[in-house]
Amino acid sequence: MTATIPPHSFPVRIYYEDTDAGGIVYHANYIKFAERARTEMLRVAGFDHRQVLAEHKLILVVRHIEIDFMAPARLDDLLEVRSECTGCGNTSVNLKQSIYRDDKLLCEVTSVIVAVSPEGKALRLPPQLRQIFER
Repeated sequence: MTATIPPHSFPVRIYYEDTDAGGIVYHANYIKFAERARTEMLRVAGFDHRQVLAEHKLILVVRHIEIDFMAPARLDDLLEVRSECTGCGNTSVNLKQSIYRDDKLLCEVTSVIVAVSPEGKALRLPPQLRQIFER
């Protein structure tokens, strides 16, 4: 099922701590940027991690992630992480995140996020959460 949660934009400034010895953003930091943007996208859609844990006894975790690097980001760059939900299943959500500097695509991240209990058991997404991704 295709989800229609609105696309979301999240700004990221590159600091010295984000770069490697060559002055280029260290590859693992793109995952951090994507995670922050994903959290903010869900927050805007009415999803708060603590509230969902308290009310539904579930958390969302990354089951699968792919990253395709096209160009490097560097110190002081201002990036934009564009996030969109591309599908929603019974227990999972598919996301696509594109990281840009101005109009130049630097990186694409696709991920599958699944609902699990605090003990790690797969769970179905409650109807209230599915509505967030399907509206």
